Amino acid sequence: MSPKMKKALSALFIVLSVAAVFCIAFGNTELTDAWEALRHLDPGWLVGLVGCWAAFLFFDVLATWYCLRRQGFPLSLFRVLIINIIGLYYSNITPGASGGQPMQVNYMRKAGVPVGNGTTAVTIRLIANQFMVCLLSLLFLVFNRSFVYTQLEGAIWFVRVGWLINFAVVPLVLMAAFCPKLIRKLAGGLIGLLARLRLVKDRDAFMEKVNGVLDTYYTAIHDLLRSPAQILLQCLLSGLSMLALTGAVVFAYYAFGMSGTPWYQVLTLSLLLFVSASYTPLPGASGAQEGGFLYYFRNIFTGGTVGLALLAWRFFTYYIALFVGVLTLLLEKLTRKRSGESAPTDNPPGTEAG
Repeated sequence: MSPKMKKALSALFIVLSVAAVFCIAFGNTELTDAWEALRHLDPGWLVGLVGCWAAFLFFDVLATWYCLRRQGFPLSLFRVLIINIIGLYYSNITPGASGGQPMQVNYMRKAGVPVGNGTTAVTIRLIANQFMVCLLSLLFLVFNRSFVYTQLEGAIWFVRVGWLINFAVVPLVLMAAFCPKLIRKLAGGLIGLLARLRLVKDRDAFMEKVNGVLDTYYTAIHDLLRSPAQILLQCLLSGLSMLALTGAVVFAYYAFGMSGTPWYQVLTLSLLLFVSASYTPLPGASGAQEGGFLYYFRNIFTGGTVGLALLAWRFFTYYIALFVGVLTLLLEKLTRKRSGESAPTDNPPGTEAG
C-alpha cells in the first residue's frame, strides 16, 4: 500500500470517528436538548480543559528540551515545541502512533540534532511516559479498587491487558541498551531483507549509519542510568504530563455540572481508559477511546450527557492536537520554503520511498 493511500485511509477513519462521536452526542434520546446542555457548560471549567492540554504539551516539551540539552544540543523551547507538536500530530494520524517518533527525530535532524541523539531523546521520553502511566494507573487503581471493580465490572480485563502491553515497552526498550550484540544482529538481518527488497540502496553504508545511531543510543542511555536525578526529573515531567492529559475528564465532569463522584475517582477511570485503549492499532486509538469512554463513564455523566461529555473530552484531548498540528505543519513548511530549506521526508536517510 502506498504512503498516500495509507494517509487517505487514516484521514477517512478519523473523519468517520468524528462523525460517529457527533451522532452519539446528539442522538441520545435521554437528552431532550443537547444544544441547551452545551450552552449551559461552565466556561471556567472549559478553560481548564484547554489548560489541561496546554499543560500536557508544556511538560512534555520541557522534558524533551532538557533531554536534548543534556546531550549537548541546546535547542530553544519554541523549536522543541514545534517538533513535539508535529510528532504528536503524526502519532494521532498513524496506526499505533507509529509515525510520531520518526517524524520527531526527522525534524530534530533538521534542527541540527544527529539521528542517534534524536532517537535517544524520544526513546527516553517513551520509557518515562510508559513507566509513569503504568505506575499512576496502578496506584489509583489500588486506592480506588472497590469503586473501579463496581464501575467496570466485566471490563476490568481490558485494563489488565492494556497495562501489561504498555509496561512491556519499558523492558523491551531497555533490552536494546543492554543487549547490543543481539540488536546489531537483528538490525543486520532486517537491513539485509530490505536490501533484497530494494528498499535500501547501499546495504553497507546504511548498516554503518545504523551502527552509528546505536552507538550514540547506548552511550546516552548508559549516561542516563548513571544519573538518578535525570531519571527522576524525566519521570516527574512525564507524570505531570500524563496527569494533565487524563485530568481533562475531571474538568469536563464539572463543566457539565455533575456531582456525586469525587474527582480522584473520575481521574482513576480516565487513567485506566488511557491504559486500556492506547495500545489499539488505529489512528488516535479511535473506536477504543470512544467506546471505552461511553462504558467507563456511563454512570458518571448522568442525564444522557455522556455522549456530549465524550465530544468535549475528545475535542480537547485529540481533535485539538490535529488542528494545531496541521497549522504547525503548514507554518513550518511555509517557513522552510521561504528560507529555501527542504522539508523533512517520511523516509529515513538511505531508504527509498515504498
